[in-house]
Amino acid sequence: RERVEDSGATAIAERVITTQASARIVRTACEWARKRRGKLTIVHKANVLKETCGLFRQTAFAVAADYPDLAVEEMLVDTAAMRLAMEPERFDVIVTTNLFGDILSDLAAGLTGGLGSAPSANVGDRHPGVFEPVHGSAPDIAGQGQADPRAAILSAAMLLDDLGYAAEAQATRTACYVAHHARNTADTTAQVIDHLRQALPTARG
Repeated sequence: RERVEDSGATAIAERVITTQASARIVRTACEWARKRRGKLTIVHKANVLKETCGLFRQTAFAVAADYPDLAVEEMLVDTAAMRLAMEPERFDVIVTTNLFGDILSDLAAGLTGGLGSAPSANVGDRHPGVFEPVHGSAPDIAGQGQADPRAAILSAAMLLDDLGYAAEAQATRTACYVAHHARNTADTTAQVIDHLRQALPTARG
């Protein structure tokens, strides 16, 4: 929520954090962590934003207590940004608030090849999820055979995970990893798909 006062000389942004919304996203993150490596990192800035981030942090730990099988840690957002750049392998599932998550997710995408190879998911606890590339539909290059299809395919792998097809999801991710090392930067969409097709039988084991 934003507003302008003093005839445009002052801009004010309000931050709204609720227990209900915080609990919902943390519970979803815990379920994803349970399907993966079993590690959850709660990212916040409660040392400065004591009320809003403080409420998010408090709620996050309360929900995480229902998942004793998970390894749960907390981290300040500035520290998380530094460690993502220096040692991304230490993370598995990160749960944070909207603004921090928007920034950290693009940082993570940059570490793995950019938005062109980054998948995304919008999931909830009551409705089916929506899985799509971070870069969107890219209409400016539609029909030119230039789009890198890996983000869409990795989004499909996340969908498979969400539906309970863990082996198929992992095979899809492995094929993307193998194809990534076989491709050239100038490869067309069709060539990348050919690399994926060649890699998939091996990825299936």
